[in-house]
Parts: sequence; C-alpha cells; structure tokens
Amino acid sequence: MKMAKRIFAAACALSLACSMAACGSSSSDSSSSKKEVKAMTDDQKEQVNALQDKLPDIELSNKTIKWMAHYDINPSDGKSESPAISLFQTKYGGKIEYVQTTWDNRYTDLAKAVMANDSPDFFPADDMDAFPRGAIKAMFEPIDDVVDFSSDIWSSSQTLNDSFVFNGKHYVAAIDVRPQYVCTYNTKTISDFGYDDPAELYANDEWTWSKFTEMCLDFADSEADRCALDGYWYGEALNDTCGYPLIGLEDGKLVNNMGKAEVGTVQDLMYNLEKNNVVFDMSSNNWKTRGDGANGEGLGSQLTLFIPIGTWALEDTPEKTKTFGSVKDGEVMFVPMPRMDDSDKYYVSTGVNGYLLCKNAPNPDGFNAFVNCCKVANSEVQNITEEQLKNDYGWTDDMIEMRKTIYDLARQNPVFDFQNGVSAELSTLMQTVNQATMITGGGATTWTECVAEYQKAVDYIIKEANANVAESFSIFKRDVHSSRCFLAFVFVPNLLNIFVRKMHNIQYINL
Repeated sequence: MKMAKRIFAAACALSLACSMAACGSSSSDSSSSKKEVKAMTDDQKEQVNALQDKLPDIELSNKTIKWMAHYDINPSDGKSESPAISLFQTKYGGKIEYVQTTWDNRYTDLAKAVMANDSPDFFPADDMDAFPRGAIKAMFEPIDDVVDFSSDIWSSSQTLNDSFVFNGKHYVAAIDVRPQYVCTYNTKTISDFGYDDPAELYANDEWTWSKFTEMCLDFADSEADRCALDGYWYGEALNDTCGYPLIGLEDGKLVNNMGKAEVGTVQDLMYNLEKNNVVFDMSSNNWKTRGDGANGEGLGSQLTLFIPIGTWALEDTPEKTKTFGSVKDGEVMFVPMPRMDDSDKYYVSTGVNGYLLCKNAPNPDGFNAFVNCCKVANSEVQNITEEQLKNDYGWTDDMIEMRKTIYDLARQNPVFDFQNGVSAELSTLMQTVNQATMITGGGATTWTECVAEYQKAVDYIIKEANANVAESFSIFKRDVHSSRCFLAFVFVPNLLNIFVRKMHNIQYINL
C-alpha cells in the first residue's frame, strides 16, 4: 500500500508541478482583460540598438523562426519587452512565430511535426527534460555546425555549453545558467516570529541546514494550520544542497548518484524534517499545495514559512505574484537553499536558459541569428532586465542584488539534474524517489529503504540509456511498424506504459 501511495502521489505531483512549471503560465488563457506589453524606455532601446555591431552582418533569406512550446516566447499580457527579441527584430528583421502546444502534449506534437516534415525551428531547454532524451531519440539536431561556439559571442559560456554534450555533440544553445529553485519567504512572517532574516544569515555565511531546520521546527504548528515548507519542488531543491544531483551527466554519460554518501546525508535530514510534520500535507489536499495550488500560496497569508521555487515565479506582474505577499512593499524575499553545515559552498539546483534546434528545422540560420542575439543581450544589457524587474514588477533593490548573487552561485556551484531528461519511465520513477523521504500523509520512508527499493531499477535504466544510443537512433528512424504506432506511444507517461504492457503485452518505444 505504501508503495502504491508513493507512485500515485508521484504521478499527481508530477502532473500538477509540470502544469505550474517554469516559463509556465498557460498559453490557453482567453481572458478578455489582456494587458499591453510594457515597452522598453528610449534609453533602453538605444542600448539594445547599439549591440547590433557585436553581431555578424548576415541577410536572412527567411526572417521567421518557428517556436514550439507551452508558452509564447513573445511577451504579452503586461510582461516587459524582451531585449533579445527586440535585437533580433532590429538587426535581422526577425520574427518569431508561435507554434502553440500544451505541457502534456508538447513532445507528442513535436514528434508529429517532425514526422510530417513540418518541424518548428526551436524548442525550450529550460525545463531540463528535453536533453539528452531528445538527442537520443533524434528529435533535435546537434548544433555544432550551426552555432559558432568558438566565436567571441560564445567564448564566455564554453564550460556551460560543454555541460550539454551527448555522443560528442552539442545540442543546447545555452545562453546562461538558470537557478532552478530559490528559498522564498515573507519578510513580515520572519519579523513577526522574531526569526533572523535568512538574507542576513546568508550575508554572514550562517544560512545553514541547522538554522533552516531550527526555524522550520519552531514555525510548524498543525493546530494553527502553519507549515514550514510547501511547494512542488522542495525534494529536489533540498537534495541538491549536498552538491550532487540524483541523476548527473559526467563526460557525456549519465550517472546515478543515489548511492553517494552526501546524498544519503541530506536525505536523512529531509526524512527527519518530514517526521516532524513541517511539510504541508498535500495528501489531504488532492496532492496540491496549500489552497488551490497557486504558486506562493501560504506565504502571503503567513501560514507557510518557506517555498522553494524558481525566480521565474516572481518575475511577473504584481497581479500574478500577490499570493507571495506584496513585492513592492518588501514583503517578498528569497535566498539560496541553505548550505550543509560541513560544507563551505552553497550549491544551487541549476537549469539552463537555452534552446534546442528541432530535427529538420527549416530555418537553422534564423535560429543561429536569434540565439546570438540572446547571448549578446544577456551579456551586455542585464541592467535592462533589472530595471524591468524593479520598475515593471515592483522588485526591491534587495531582491535585485540577491538575484545577482544566486546567479553567480549557480555559475560557480551548479548542480544539473537530468532525471527528467532521459525517459518518461525514469522521470516517473524519480518522482517517487524524490518524494520518498518527504512524502506527506504518513508515506515517508528512510533513504536506506528507498535505495534498497529503487536503486537497481534506476541503474538499469541509466545503463540502458548509456549503452544503446546508436540503437535508439535506429529505432526512431525505423518508426517501428508505422508512424501511427510510434505516435501512439511517444512520450506517454510511464504509469500508462506499464499498465498497457501488463494488460496487452504490447511492445512500445519508451521515450
């Protein structure tokens, strides 16, 4: 029963978390009260226009690039204008056409487009679930012959881009790191309960697991409906403070780190937290976070102490961030996740701000021009992004400075986890592993028990992925019996795969 509960919880949490995730608001919002994009100031536009000389002088025969994602990269609904897109437009006359999909259907839709010879040009790498899976299954093209990584534009990010090499080829045009999770909190709650401000603790190098645990234990009170920790991502965020992801990539090979002593240490700390009932009980709320599952729910009402989440959740309009508290009034703040007491580093769960070139992309030159614009804008006009956060979204100076700090930490001490980038089977299995020591509703197990139950299965999947790269490519090209058969099973969640196999003994491609 406990195992079934964990699997069910994993499936629910995965679905809900993904629907809330990253760049993530739904593109299907048909609200009639859409707001106009906040344009750059004249000074900001001049800064962007001045960057044109840093880009190659080329004439694009096709000025439109097609973007497939669950969100439109073109800013809308009150969002701030993008310096990179503006640069692409002014330098090359470029335009981005949005090919709309949903989170659940994006890979199926991509597969359909590729097989129908109607591929989009590019796809987001930010969610850390497209690589290396999409490379293994030939859904994306290597970009070594498209993007000149030896150029002045890209030389500063060589190490970062080398983190996304598979089978000897680069697949991700990595613009910059992206901190996956920060520890968000409400400053009024911290003050009202007499706690030391985590930002001050960090400044004094005292933001440790011990301090974090002390505050969590003191704040949590089931009778007062207070929980110390909530959100969909605390399992990964806390695990990565030890410096090792559960699934890593070393020298182009996937590795399973479940057996690392450091992972065992941090997972034991996580288990002890959960046994003290500091985490919001999602099992009693249909496996959603507090309330209706909105990001930040509980911080503004001072019923939740910490929520690990990406800065993307705060890089939005005041209307979208009000659940966290009042940003402009200084109620919302964030810090890195705490460091281990015996460590001298703050490790950061790290993703990537980057893009993948789709298989048979019709306009690779346009893709190259756009990512060049992104890289130059990211390197040269970060001040514009910071001004937009402050003036358009109400960020305080403290938030701006902490954002810089955490980005620097992510560059220095990145922890890239590829558990969602290999296969649907591994992703579902790792959701269960991620929650093992901290699942609510009485289902938590020790890390020792988790390793005994799941490590061999994870090892098998990793070994298979590493050993059968060439075979994987050939399977894709054969399309099994037909494209219809392929599309019926591509990227189907693992629980459904298992059910279908057991009920009908059907052979399928596991992507």
